[in-house]
Amino acid sequence: MKDDAPLREPSYLILTSLAAEPRHGYAVIEDVKQISEGRVVIGVGTLYTAIDRLHSDGLIEVDREEVVDSRLRRYYRLTNDGARRLAAETARLTRHAAAATSRLRVLGVEPA
Repeated sequence: MKDDAPLREPSYLILTSLAAEPRHGYAVIEDVKQISEGRVVIGVGTLYTAIDRLHSDGLIEVDREEVVDSRLRRYYRLTNDGARRLAAETARLTRHAAAATSRLRVLGVEPA
């Protein structure tokens, strides 16, 4: 992934989730749902495809593994590069939102 290319929304929300603490897959899915107020529901296939891509891009890494109910649970964490990438994408989105808000106010519309 090119550093200045916008992140896809699922990837952005996965990085946001992992910025709080290391999490395993199901916890990431639930946190993304909470962060997005239920608007974004990531399926298992989408999650692990994104996790594989984020891992290969060096934005996340395995934090630890544990066995729960005879199943392996892998926890992921944000890397320093991942934190920088998340910060850059957040700044980009903030700039876009500020421009849209300014233009909407000219029209007399206040964003919800």
